[in-house]
Amino acid sequence: MTAKLPLHSARWRELRGVTADDVSALLEEMARAAAAGSDDAWRRSWTDLAQSLLDDGTVHDGAYAALPHLVEAAAELPPDRSADFWVDLGYVVTAEDRPPVPADLADGFAAALRLAERAAVRSLVAGVPAESAARLALSCAAFAGHPTAAALWSLAPGEPELRLVCPACDADSEIPEFFADPVRPPFTPPEPPEPAHAVTGGGPWAAVVPALEQQSPARTAGEGWEPFFRVARDVAAAGVPRATPGWAVLCLVACTVAVTGIPRPAGREQGRRLMRLAGNFRCWNCEQTWTIADGLADDPEGARPLSRDTPAWTDEEGPAAPPKPAPARRPGEAAARLRQQGDMLVDADGTPWARLAAFSGPGPGPGSGSGSIGGVEALTVVSRPGRPVLVAGGDDEGEVFLWDPADGRLVHGPWAGHPGRVSALAALSLPGDAVVVASGDDSGTVALWDAAQGRLLAARPEFGPPVRQPAGHRPDAVTALCVAALPDGRTLLVTATGRGAVRLRDPATGEAVGRLNPYGRVIRSMAAVPVAAGHTLIAASDGRGGVEVWDPAVDDPWDGGLAVQPDPRALDEAGHRVAAVAAVPAAARSLLATADDRGGVMLWDPATGLPAGDGLPPSTGTAGPPVMAAARLPDGRTVLTVGSRLGRSLRVWEPETGTLRHIALDAPLTCLAAAGSHLIVGHAHGALSVPLTGQ
Repeated sequence: MTAKLPLHSARWRELRGVTADDVSALLEEMARAAAAGSDDAWRRSWTDLAQSLLDDGTVHDGAYAALPHLVEAAAELPPDRSADFWVDLGYVVTAEDRPPVPADLADGFAAALRLAERAAVRSLVAGVPAESAARLALSCAAFAGHPTAAALWSLAPGEPELRLVCPACDADSEIPEFFADPVRPPFTPPEPPEPAHAVTGGGPWAAVVPALEQQSPARTAGEGWEPFFRVARDVAAAGVPRATPGWAVLCLVACTVAVTGIPRPAGREQGRRLMRLAGNFRCWNCEQTWTIADGLADDPEGARPLSRDTPAWTDEEGPAAPPKPAPARRPGEAAARLRQQGDMLVDADGTPWARLAAFSGPGPGPGSGSGSIGGVEALTVVSRPGRPVLVAGGDDEGEVFLWDPADGRLVHGPWAGHPGRVSALAALSLPGDAVVVASGDDSGTVALWDAAQGRLLAARPEFGPPVRQPAGHRPDAVTALCVAALPDGRTLLVTATGRGAVRLRDPATGEAVGRLNPYGRVIRSMAAVPVAAGHTLIAASDGRGGVEVWDPAVDDPWDGGLAVQPDPRALDEAGHRVAAVAAVPAAARSLLATADDRGGVMLWDPATGLPAGDGLPPSTGTAGPPVMAAARLPDGRTVLTVGSRLGRSLRVWEPETGTLRHIALDAPLTCLAAAGSHLIVGHAHGALSVPLTGQ
């Protein structure tokens, strides 16, 4: 091999990750091993050098100078002694963070890859342990220049599940128990791909063809696997050209493992498992179907979704069942999975389902309401007697807005009264049909706004008198606000701060008239749950995964009153660490919903503290700090919408029927509210209205 950078060149001093002395020392050890045929001392030196060349997934440019020398030396080693070297080199070649090859090193590195392909295929045909044969076969594909070899980084050895990324929406899918050993093919065998740009004579891969031909597929893998072997033989005979479909390359990898992996029984079993990779999967989020090869690649070239009729696996129904086509919808039936496309929600086929409304800020002219707003951090529904419902939102610049939830039109605002990010909102009805919006921020300030006239009524830290603070100290940030209705007819504002101070306040004066949370735990989320006409309980999630329920109608915070705590045994058995709470207006009574950081939701009867029906299982798509909103639709259905802060996926759940709909949005979520049949979504760039019923 020519065009290597000479070891005495001054150019080595400009390269990172390696020195010429390191390479020279390793070359001497490899030469001794090649001469002796059994000396493996070079492996330790190579491991140390490889860690320098590939540092935490980043390839240093010194690799392009060092590897031509090392590949030439490794090619002289016995085939059964160099397999690990070729696998390590495969990781270098397929690393995502790999800088371009310097022009003066390009010829030498390209020649090194051609030699590496020949030598690595020779090691593969010689036989390798079954548990590492797939990595070696993928490394051979990497040296041939095929992008599917990047699956090296995605396939975790020994793990039963398969993790995939949707090429369209980037949603993660995890198919459990994927690598179970199938006795027979679990799906219709694929058709061989059309030959394209075949390598003359098959190149190095021509050595694999006899191994695939000499062993009977039925004897090697079992009945029904012959079509897979036919694909593998065709791909190998063509030399694995870059245009070969990814699933066909994975088919070649699986069949090669079946015939070369040792011991032979283990190779056959591992090969059958890997042949599943030639199948397809359906994204849980956008409901599109893709080849598994596309889901394993970081940025698959030419990836196109397959027909809905194509059999595919899902994360809900893994390989225990055969892959199935997407279920057909009945006329008029709501789509199970929707995604945002501009200002529309569309289903998996791109059929429009409903129009979204982006909320506006102040425009250039009076009342124009066509401008932009900042990131919306808090939302609340503002009910006005005899008038349409509005939605209040607070942004990350300390401003409060009042919108029409149907079309996003700005009604009042922005109201500027906060020195920091608005972190919580609540709306109160006062005597005389007056409606007040309360807003809290990160500085500890709570402000009151007249919802009808859009004017500031009061703004002070926690509604209290001025408190002398040490220099540099800020009042506690407001973490939650809600409204408590008492049997004596009073309506109180409930405020919670980062230090766990939860107070009941007279909204007219701001005075604290009671306190809750006697243990003083940090509060993450808070909600008012009606238990009778004119009487609400207050539920809160603390910073330790627990949930507390208090009765604001009693004077002593240690007196439970009508409050019943959720059953701790049920929480423990479910592994449910509560991170958010919400009230759910069900048909017979209101329920308490609790959500955890895994995306799981449980419903509770506030009268008994026991779970109310089946909950919503955890989901990778909505895992993270939860946000929730519940509503009773005009047609009588109850819906609970769950997402995660800074995630982009929503699950819209009907607890009474179990119906579940997924919605994928373009912007990262921050908060939710439900106003009639409209779901209001606060996100990092504003807010929008999402219809909960199709249009």
